[in-house]
Amino acid sequence: MKMTLWLRTQTGMQREIRIKRETWTIKRVYGRIGYQTFLKKAGTDGMKLRVLVDNNTYIDRYYLGEPAVSYYIECDGIRLLFDAGYSDVFLKNAEALGIDLGLVTHMVFSHGHNDHTRGLKFMKERLELSGLEVIAHPSCFDEKVFGEESIGAPYSAADMAGICRYRPCGGPCNISERLVFLGEIPDAVDFETRKAIGRTRIRGKWQDDYVRDDSALVYRGEEGIFIITGCSHSGICNIVQYAQAVCGQQRVLGIIGGFHLFEADERLVRTIDYLKCCGAEQIYPCHCVSLRAKARMMEALNVKEVGVGMELCLDGQAAH
Repeated sequence: MKMTLWLRTQTGMQREIRIKRETWTIKRVYGRIGYQTFLKKAGTDGMKLRVLVDNNTYIDRYYLGEPAVSYYIECDGIRLLFDAGYSDVFLKNAEALGIDLGLVTHMVFSHGHNDHTRGLKFMKERLELSGLEVIAHPSCFDEKVFGEESIGAPYSAADMAGICRYRPCGGPCNISERLVFLGEIPDAVDFETRKAIGRTRIRGKWQDDYVRDDSALVYRGEEGIFIITGCSHSGICNIVQYAQAVCGQQRVLGIIGGFHLFEADERLVRTIDYLKCCGAEQIYPCHCVSLRAKARMMEALNVKEVGVGMELCLDGQAAH
């Protein structure tokens, strides 16, 4: 009942009824093993993350890959989609993995580039999104171009307000008890200078795009935080430092996502030193991290491989 009432306040009557029916079915089907056992598996006692889209796929696991990001997350009784990739690949992989995206209650966009947002148009064609709560930086849906090519989201902020329950967040905001969207990331680390990627139109004016809309999601566990990023255009060290400050916790259980690191340069060396000094326990670099950068990171950090279909479970204390 607590899960049902919480979802009612967060996602509206229509989804509350849907979850209530689903909950009753779950209780009936899983009666022998216990409803609480199922809830633990579903992420109410921790967090469960499944990789729906990444550049990499595993041998003998026949899912689709593309140079993009999408993660499915269960935590605190909610079902959340973090980014939507570039195409309908995330939908196909979710179906192959037995994940019903029609039950997703929340969606978070790390930033507005099309390899993280374009999949939304395919989702809109197949699913009813009016009750879906979408969280993103206020500039996420501004126009973005690189040269003559559009590289932004398929919809504007005005479009989003008519498609879903759009919730722009410029600062930190709680999505659930243990999931926090960071909002805009401050520039604090001296070696992570922002670089413009194309141009963006803000309030009708075109300007260099320093991707101020780039943000991250944080899981607050009992013993530390776990950070989920898209591309880390804000700088992965800036993100870590801000996540620690927002959550009031210093221990970093792990980080998954793109770090936007390609060259074996001074920035990579200093990033590795920073992550080592802050005690990041498990690192899952993917998407926009080159093989060369991963190899250097593996010399000093506990680096894990990421691929489509990977499942990551946190019980509040550690990743498994």
